[in-house]
Amino acid sequence: MIDIDRFGELLGELVDELPEEFFDELNLGVRVDPAAKPHPESRGDDLYILGEYETSPIGNGIVIYYGSYERLYGDLSDSALKKELRATLRHEFRHHMEARAGERGLELQDERDLQEYRDSAPRNGR
Repeated sequence: MIDIDRFGELLGELVDELPEEFFDELNLGVRVDPAAKPHPESRGDDLYILGEYETSPIGNGIVIYYGSYERLYGDLSDSALKKELRATLRHEFRHHMEARAGERGLELQDERDLQEYRDSAPRNGR
């Protein structure tokens, strides 16, 4: 896995690909958190939060979890990792844009995806 500094550089390159308008009302920007963030409903070491769109009284921002990438994608090449990182970044920007527009489509899709994960759990040892 690349180190966190290189990870931040890749993320910066991906941020630079986006139009300036995407950053309206994103006053807390995009940041890298060194932590791995297991999803609260993870059944082991298989479900991590890669990024989050955060809102608070002081503003809106996007956080990308380096440690989660390290856990899930530590063996990827730089180019493959950049592809995954681009997908996560754009996913979080879509949350930002939908929140600004009063939409919840991606939030609902995330809920469906989580329900699919729950439904895939082994039942009673079967």
